[in-house]
Amino acid sequence: MIRIKKRTYSTFKIIILTALCCCALTDVYAQVVTVSNNLLYDGVLTPNLRVGLRVAPHWSVGMTAGYRPWPTDDVSTRKLRHLLLSPSVRYWTDSVNVHHFFGANIIYSHYNVGGIKFPFGLYKSVRNERRQGDLVALGIFYGYSWPLGRFFNLEAMIGAAIGYTSYDRFECVHCGQMLGHEKKLFGMPQAALNIVINIPGRPAKLREAEEPVVVVPPPTTATEEAQPEPFEPVVRLVPDFTGRAGQLQKDNPVLAHISQYKPYDRTRIMRRDKDALYVHFPLAKSVLHTDFRENESVLERIVDITRQIMADTTSSVKVIQIIGLASIEGPIAGNEKLATNRALALQHYVQEQLQIPDSLFDTVGGGEAWADFRDQLAECVTTEPQHSEELQQALDIIDSESDANIREQKLRRMNGGRTWKYIKEHILSDQRNSGYVRIFYDYVPDKAAKVINEASELLTTDCIDCHREALRLLQTVRNDERAQNALGVALWLCGQQDEALECFRRAAANGNSDAQENLRRLEAMTTTK
Repeated sequence: MIRIKKRTYSTFKIIILTALCCCALTDVYAQVVTVSNNLLYDGVLTPNLRVGLRVAPHWSVGMTAGYRPWPTDDVSTRKLRHLLLSPSVRYWTDSVNVHHFFGANIIYSHYNVGGIKFPFGLYKSVRNERRQGDLVALGIFYGYSWPLGRFFNLEAMIGAAIGYTSYDRFECVHCGQMLGHEKKLFGMPQAALNIVINIPGRPAKLREAEEPVVVVPPPTTATEEAQPEPFEPVVRLVPDFTGRAGQLQKDNPVLAHISQYKPYDRTRIMRRDKDALYVHFPLAKSVLHTDFRENESVLERIVDITRQIMADTTSSVKVIQIIGLASIEGPIAGNEKLATNRALALQHYVQEQLQIPDSLFDTVGGGEAWADFRDQLAECVTTEPQHSEELQQALDIIDSESDANIREQKLRRMNGGRTWKYIKEHILSDQRNSGYVRIFYDYVPDKAAKVINEASELLTTDCIDCHREALRLLQTVRNDERAQNALGVALWLCGQQDEALECFRRAAANGNSDAQENLRRLEAMTTTK
């Protein structure tokens, strides 16, 4: 077992008292506590815990403790018994528990180690002998903290320490004579991968963008004069700027973000996609005629939309998907070739109008459109009661006959050809087309919107440190018009009222409804004083 000597106990008391003094000097209102566990330390079977405490907008203190009492018997040949205590101080470049931090720590340990092979060739002398003693070291480190939600962070840290140790050497790891007593300086690495619990949690997420969020102003002290109508500013999330493609998508549902792209398979019912555009062909033909049905207007839309996106620097065309289809009439081999040629005809037409490489096209011959045909047939069963019985018979043939050629022949012979005549006139004519056209795009990530929305979340709290951090973030995007209202809120909550009014007026002049409402509330406050 680890036996704490008298001098060890005195050192332990000094370290604990130092940590308690740091905590006692903390402003109670500003306290934010973190409790964390080092997963790397767990890897050597050492229970450990760190408690951190914010003491200023950019500073925190903490105490780390680790204790491994096993193996508890003196017969075991391998030992890594130890007690570790380490008070530390951290400086955060943004605000406490956010992103980068630098720090320094004191490390104290009482240890009983032997028969252990440390990684990277460290401490080779304890592989064949046992050492028991104490060490004290001073260390420095750098780390980064990633938020994992309101209550958790993932924290990585790396550093080094230099210290002094005093220990007894023994002949072997569990028995034998004492070989002597030594004192020396040493260096050691530091590393941690911490799971951190935030107490209390981070600010809750804002509600949906269309709902204004009321920002609660900081609490006033008893000596401050209460206002008849306290100013409660509003701020909301801003949407990502998705470039010209995102603007066009509002009125052109044929456009979709590349994340929605799916390769074609023949089980898909293309007619269910109401956002696609269709270009039609005459019976048994693959020549594209602009004056056939609505082809002219559809082709103009496809070319115009594609041209505008290609001219934009903030968005780009990623895939133009064209699925060629043919009706179920005639031999399968002929219809396969016909569907492919129809899809290629549309691709070539677009390429004649615009300089687009083949690599941007996903052009597929879908063959006979049996999935669409069956879906439309089933729809007619419910919408055409005078033909429902015979159309249901046609559905039964499709579902029971796997050979497409035989299936078609059975449909042609039904009811002396009467059912087939109805099918040709009311269903098959719409299947003589290139099938399906969708344009998929991507856009440059809107980093400014991400910053504005992160700051807006911080503004929903009554934490002055969060307001300062929000102001710092918004200053980095202050030239973006979307940031002006949130920047005004941050300035107001941080006491810079003249600058806040300038931001509100600028945003209101550009049509920001939240800024207009904030100005109205400020004017109401002025008139009631």
